[in-house]
Amino acid sequence: MKIQNYINGQFVNPINNDWVDNYCPADGEIYGQLPNSSLEDVEKAYNAAETAFKEWSQKPIEERSRILIKISELLEVNLDRFAEAESKDNGKPISLAKAIDIPRASSNFRFFGNAITQFSSESHESIGLDAVNYTLRQSIGVVGCISPWNLPLYLFTWKIAPAIATGNCVVAKPSEVTPMTAFLLGEICTEAGLPNGVLNIVHGLGNLTGQAIIEHPNIKAISFTGGTSTGAQIAKVAAPMFKKLSLELGGKNPNIIFADCDYDDMLSTTVRSSFANQGQICLCGSRIFVEKSIYKKFKSDFVEKVKALKIGHPSNSDTDIGALVSKPHLEKVKSYINITKDEGGTILCGGKQVTIDGYENGYYFEPTIIEVPNNECRLNQEEIFGPIVTIMPLDNEDHALQMANDIKYGLSATIWTNNLKRTMRMSSKLQAGIVWVNTWMLRDLRTPFGGVKASGVGREGGFEALRFFTETKNVCIKY
Repeated sequence: MKIQNYINGQFVNPINNDWVDNYCPADGEIYGQLPNSSLEDVEKAYNAAETAFKEWSQKPIEERSRILIKISELLEVNLDRFAEAESKDNGKPISLAKAIDIPRASSNFRFFGNAITQFSSESHESIGLDAVNYTLRQSIGVVGCISPWNLPLYLFTWKIAPAIATGNCVVAKPSEVTPMTAFLLGEICTEAGLPNGVLNIVHGLGNLTGQAIIEHPNIKAISFTGGTSTGAQIAKVAAPMFKKLSLELGGKNPNIIFADCDYDDMLSTTVRSSFANQGQICLCGSRIFVEKSIYKKFKSDFVEKVKALKIGHPSNSDTDIGALVSKPHLEKVKSYINITKDEGGTILCGGKQVTIDGYENGYYFEPTIIEVPNNECRLNQEEIFGPIVTIMPLDNEDHALQMANDIKYGLSATIWTNNLKRTMRMSSKLQAGIVWVNTWMLRDLRTPFGGVKASGVGREGGFEALRFFTETKNVCIKY
């Protein structure tokens, strides 16, 4: 399959005719190529966006809203096609892509298509001064959106939808590891009547294509989701250029379990929060802390449930654990198994690469539980981003808070307890941008999303995203 750039409403080859192989995680085979776009391709995309901005930014809000909602509807109509593409490209079970990834991508367009009609600004009457102040929220111009490989279309649209809803035009780069659904999205946008140049999708490697977007002097804002180290490099380039920055970065999230929880609900949810999408979600609860009085029981029950998960080809409807996204990522995950013994950890289940009959070259790995002796080990401090979780006992609430916060990340945290006072105390003290209590991954698109510390800068979601993609101007009139 030959993936092309989508620039000014047209599918085009890269100017320098440079291509990158695209691998299928399920079998390890090359199944297509994508452009490795150059600075010239990014400039072409920028020029198309700049031209389109003059009209798109002046479109009535209702017209922009209708187009976004039409894109949402077309994604629903094409659910099976997009889910199959996402599963093949990413390695995730097709059942997950159908239930979560593609419906959420559709919801992103619908939500922001509706939200823009309710997005208002403020006015302030200066009594006694005979003046009134009102605030304008105006489109920025051309913005850059760079998305990751773990939730390809889901997170791609999470950035694009609010950007174009607010009247901006976009130069977007999906991950070079999972480009297919972004490529297919171009067809949907054309069919929905999105004007040429409003959305431009350029494919390629981060150090070439992504760098060209970040460095472009006239791309005025960057929204990025990905690794913390990459985010730091983006900030070094973009901050001196005074670009607006939204960085949603890594996580190493605590899952804190107290004895007074609803045990069965906690157990089934913890299996999901540990290994959904092969653990390749920045919100996965990869550090599990369990109150001592139920630790032994939890350990036994958790291992039993995880061992029952079925590893298989992503296209099989009964597959629980699909393939990891790439061979380099598989090797990274395996490297943490190699250091387990040195750190005093004990593998309770999993820990091995898996061979699937007929797909011997696929990137499969067992869901793995490791009991660790302390919170300072690398297994607990570094983002593995795969099907590996650690468990260890906790003494009390203070001990839980100390371990949860003793890390450079601060994206999300989960608490399992029916004690309201404990819930309020811990929710206030946990150093995280998102706290779930007695649930996980329950998302309301109106709420702010993002982390603290090394987990990011800024917030996405709801009106926070619409504020990011607009510039604020205050007007003061004396009468």
